[in-house]
This record gives sequence, structure tokens and C-alpha cells, in this order.
Amino acid sequence: MSVAKAIGGLGLAGAITGLLAAALAAPGVGAAGLTARGVAATFVDLPPAPREEPLPQLTRLLDKNGQQFATFYEANRTTVPLDQVAPVMRKAIVAIEDSRFYEHAGLDIKGTLRAVMTNTQAGGIRQGGSSLTQQLVKNILVENAETQAERDKARAPNVGRKITELRYALALEEKYRKDEILERYLNIAYFGAGAYGIEAAAQRFFSTSAARLTLTQAATLAGAVRAPYSTDPSIGRKQQSRLKQRRNTVLDRMAQLGAIPKVQAEKAKRAKLAIRLHAEPGGCGQSRYPYFCLYVQRELLTNPAFGDTEAERRRRMARGGLTIRTTLDPLAQKSAERAIASHVRAEDTEVAAEAMVEPGTGRIRAMAASKRFGTNPGNKNNGPNTTFNLPADVTHGGGMGFQAGSTFKVFTLATALKQGWRFNQGFKTPGMLVPAAGYRDCRGNAVNAPTAKIFNASGEGKGGPHSLSTGTWKSVNIFYMMLERKVGLCNVVETAKELGITRADGSALREVPTFTLGVNEMDPVTVAGSFAAFGARGRYCRPMAIVEIADQAGLHTAVPPACEQVLDRHVADAVNYILRGVFSKGTMHGQSIGRQAAGKTGTNNGYTSAWFAGYTPDLAAAVSVGDIRGSYRYPLTGVRIGHEYFGSVQGASLPGPIWVSSMESALRRTPETAFASPDMSRFGGGYTPGLAEAMAAEKRAEQAKNHRFGFRIKHRHRRH
Repeated sequence: MSVAKAIGGLGLAGAITGLLAAALAAPGVGAAGLTARGVAATFVDLPPAPREEPLPQLTRLLDKNGQQFATFYEANRTTVPLDQVAPVMRKAIVAIEDSRFYEHAGLDIKGTLRAVMTNTQAGGIRQGGSSLTQQLVKNILVENAETQAERDKARAPNVGRKITELRYALALEEKYRKDEILERYLNIAYFGAGAYGIEAAAQRFFSTSAARLTLTQAATLAGAVRAPYSTDPSIGRKQQSRLKQRRNTVLDRMAQLGAIPKVQAEKAKRAKLAIRLHAEPGGCGQSRYPYFCLYVQRELLTNPAFGDTEAERRRRMARGGLTIRTTLDPLAQKSAERAIASHVRAEDTEVAAEAMVEPGTGRIRAMAASKRFGTNPGNKNNGPNTTFNLPADVTHGGGMGFQAGSTFKVFTLATALKQGWRFNQGFKTPGMLVPAAGYRDCRGNAVNAPTAKIFNASGEGKGGPHSLSTGTWKSVNIFYMMLERKVGLCNVVETAKELGITRADGSALREVPTFTLGVNEMDPVTVAGSFAAFGARGRYCRPMAIVEIADQAGLHTAVPPACEQVLDRHVADAVNYILRGVFSKGTMHGQSIGRQAAGKTGTNNGYTSAWFAGYTPDLAAAVSVGDIRGSYRYPLTGVRIGHEYFGSVQGASLPGPIWVSSMESALRRTPETAFASPDMSRFGGGYTPGLAEAMAAEKRAEQAKNHRFGFRIKHRHRRH
């Protein structure tokens, strides 16, 4: 039915024109410059139908197995086609909002005449006469608004806005069939309790779908549209009482129109409201894996791969309706969560965080922390919850990170091997080192520290000969400070950067002599991603959380890994060979995941934080531990963490066991992949003056110690 035919057939075009002109002439209502002739032209020369942007909808996050684990949104909405809305719901909304919907052409002449006369007498908008099509137009204009001023204009209670609305409504009727208009209305309308659209409303109010709505449920939702805030059942009993009254009004109207028998309406009116409020979905705080959810959310907003500008990325995120397949592995995630929870309590001020990354792809498989995500009671700073994304950097919602400690020695090790050093090559070291000369940053500036004194871990001050292998296995600070000077501080920094190292706070790396001792604050995701490159034989892949995005139109966009061969494969094999010895001969001796693994402990001077970062060819992980109140003010000495007391927390004493437990569990369904053997002709051999003698003396001392210990045990048994 055309607009002209609809209006002409009723013979009321002249009447509506006259009444609108009169309305415009009324005090406080008019729109300057419009005459009766102008009003008539207004309804003959129609504009195009209003522009319709995709409606904001839920964005869903799926794990690598396709299971949903989080949603977030600007508007809690899931659009559905009309055939997925119960017929009784369609009848209810038409009965109460626009009973002549299928008879008019977007302009309910009778209702509009009544409203215009009332509003003319009142000097402003006092009574509604809007058809469903007009209401749809209003909602479209509000949705299209990008500023509050534009939204206010779309809702303005004046006749000028009403005329614009009428014109667009007539244009919509020319564009769409009635059922198409009804479908759009049901998907755009706000029903209260944070539910936009009929599907979200059915879920929120009654924990059901729009297709399964009963008569009483449909009447309830139809009644909520007119005043969704005053009838919001999530607020309290008064609002629920008003909602029940509105429901009964809808039932009466349906019976009056013959949509349902009167006896059925009366029976339905006696029924309880039966609200079954379903928790509002979404928000990373309600996700099973909130830290990973937050990482994905921030990645969508900050990564240029998801939009050329920040404004474009924000618009895309606000519109939602995306289905995002992520890299999250539920097995790895639960393994990390259980391992952390078994060692650190949420109530502890010391926090543990872990990230797991897949070598060769950069796919983040898990992100976990000892604290729960959210605010603390009374918004206190300290408590079992945190709003920081502890495993991530500041860009992805994290904090300032913790100093990475001796995990950074691997970059000096890799640099030395690149320069041709061999496994057994080394030098003698003193018991204390002052870095007074020989250190230059990448700008060529001298960055020596003539007033600093460097000791080995625990401050024992013992010097001696060390090779690349023994210096790594024992994590000898002075050896690595001297090695860094020999291979060049800037070269070490460049190696770290090539392997993806950036500070957690996003600022420039501190290029100082203690770079190799991990003076820079880091986050577990970045460190795990860097160590994963060794597991992938020198192929660094930027940590990624998203593998595919499907939009509202069903267009699927794959997100490929961003990888680069940054380290010679044979150099990486050599690094792996030495770091495997950390488990068999070094600081992690006695701890194992039951398969080949490589890694490095990280203990800071002063015990301000502790780390362990390690990997297999299949999975890498990094664990950090530090005090959330401030690592310098609250070092990890004389502390009770979980159910254990620590005189001092070292990389092997807490982060190491968490890593072992989580990796062993995460890999239990993954066949073992062996490391490639190193090129011994290139890296084997080497000479360190005095090392053989020192190792022989150390072995004799260990044997003597074991002998004395065995004698004491044997003697004690004899006495008993």
C-alpha cells in the first residue's frame, strides 16, 4: 500500500495538514517558517528512509575448541529474525503499541489526530500517538547519534522532531514490508534491565528465548516497552508491581481486540509475574577467564590490525556482534590456575601471574593470576581482587610489571653464542664487581656505574672460573656482567628487542650495565613470548590472542601469526642445550616436568621479585611473583605465601614449582617433541682457565659432605 493511497483513501490528508499547521502555530510549539502549504509539501516530498547502522550486539569470545567463555557489549542485544519470535509476542506488542499497525502506512491518522489536538492545547508534547514505525524511526535516530547532543535532539519533545519522525516513518513504509518493520522494532526496542531487543529481554526477564515466550511472558515484555525504567524488575518490588499492572493492561487490550479470548486473558492476569532474572551477560569480570578476556578487549582497541584508527576500532567494538575465536586452551588455562592456587592465596599481598605461549605461532594459551579479577570490598586497594591484568602489560590492562631478574641472562647468552662463544668457554670472576668502565648504550653513550657493587646471588661474594654453561646453570651475576661487557651491552639489548622484549609500561628499555640482571620491569606474556622463540628455534612470533573474527554479516576474517626468524636456528639450538642444563645441573636441579625442558630462573638482588621462564618445543610459560603493594617497599623476604614460609623467595623456590606443576598438566595430552641437537662442531668445546680444577674440587667437597651426612644418619640409626 503506497503512502498516497493510504492517506488519500482515508480522506484525511488535508485534515492532518491543517492540524499540524495549527499545532505549529500554537505558543511554544511552532517551527518558524512552516505554513500550511509547507506542511503539506513536507508529507509529499519525502526524504530517503533513515540510515540504519548495524545494531550494537553482544560480542562473543570462543576458546580454541569453539566454546564460549566471555561476552562484552555496549548494548546487551542479540538480533533474531521475526520467525524466531513467538507469534504471541508479535500479537502482544502490536496490540498495546499500535493496534492498527497492519492497516495504516506508517501514520496512524486517528491516534495522531488525537495526540496533535491534545498537544496543541497543552503547548507541547503531552500525549503520544506514535505508530510502531514512528517508534522505530526514533530508535534508529538515537542509535545513529554519536554525541549526547544528537541523542537529545532525537528525543526532543517538540513538534518539529515529530514531523521529522513522521516523514521518515512514511519513507520506511515505502521501503519495507510490515513484518520487516516489526522485526526491526522488536530488535531495537529497549525493554529495561539492560536488555535491548526481544531476544535479550526474553533471556534477561525469563531465562528463555524469544521463540519460547508464553502469553503471560509476552504480555509482560510488551508492557515494559512504554516505560522500561519505571517497570525494570531488576530494581525492586515497586517496579515489579508496575510491570504486572502493565502486563494486565496488555492482556486486556489483546482480549478487547480479539487477539485472545477474554477468559484466557482473565486467567493470565491471575498468574504471578514469575520473573526469573538471568544475570546480565558480559563484561570480563563475569568471564571464567577474565584476564584473557581483558587482553582480547584491549587488543581489539589498540592493534591497528583491527582498524586504522583508534576511533574506528572503538566504533567496531561498540557495535559488537562479533564472534571472536581466540587462542585460549582450557586445559592450559586450568593447569595454570590450579598451579598458582596451590601455592599462592588470593588474600596474599604477594601475587603470582603466569602466561603460556605456543612456540612457532605466538598463540597465548593461558593467562592466570593468584588474585580474582574485580574490585575489593569497599574499593580497598588491597584484598583478594584486582582490576589489573596481572599477566599482561599496561597496553593490555596490566600494571607496571616486576623486574625480570636473571631471566634476562638468556639474551646475553644468545649474543655470546652468536659471536662464536663455545659451551665451555669462559673466564675467572672476582667475588665483587664494580661496573666502572666498558658499558655503552645503543646511542654510544657511556653508561658505567662506578659507585655500584655487584655480588652474586645471595651476596656470597665467591669468585671463581665459569664457562657459558656453568655460569648459566649457577646463574652467576658477576660472570654475566663481565660477559655482557665482553659481547657489548648494545648487542645484548638488540638481541632482546629482536626477541620481542619491551617494558611492561611501554617506555624505553633501560640500557644500563645491570640490563643482563633483569633491571627492566616485565610482564609474563612478553617474557613467555620471548622464550617461546627459543623453543621455535629462533623464530619469534608476536603474542596473539585472536585467530579469527566473524562479523554480524557472517564475514570471517582470519588473523595470521606475525612471525620472523630473528635468531639463527643453530644459535637457538645452542641456547636450548645450555638452558636444558638448568634442570639437570643448575638452579632447577631436582625439578622436572617428565620431558625435555629448558628455562631460566630469575632472582633479583634484594629479592624484590622472582621469576621462572621456561619452555619445550610445544609450549612456553613465564611465572612472576612480587608484592602488589610495591616490590621495593615489600621485598620477598621473611614472608608467608600460601601455606609456606619463605626466608627469601627465589626463582627456583616458588615461581619454579608453579611452572613445573602447570606445564606438566598443560602438556599431558601433547606428545613430547625433542629439542634439536646443537652443532657441537660450532659450539662444543672451549676452555676456561682453572674451571676443570674448580669443578673437581667442588665434586670432592660434595662427596665429603654426602659422606658426613650419611655417617650421621647411619650413626643415628645405630643409637636407636
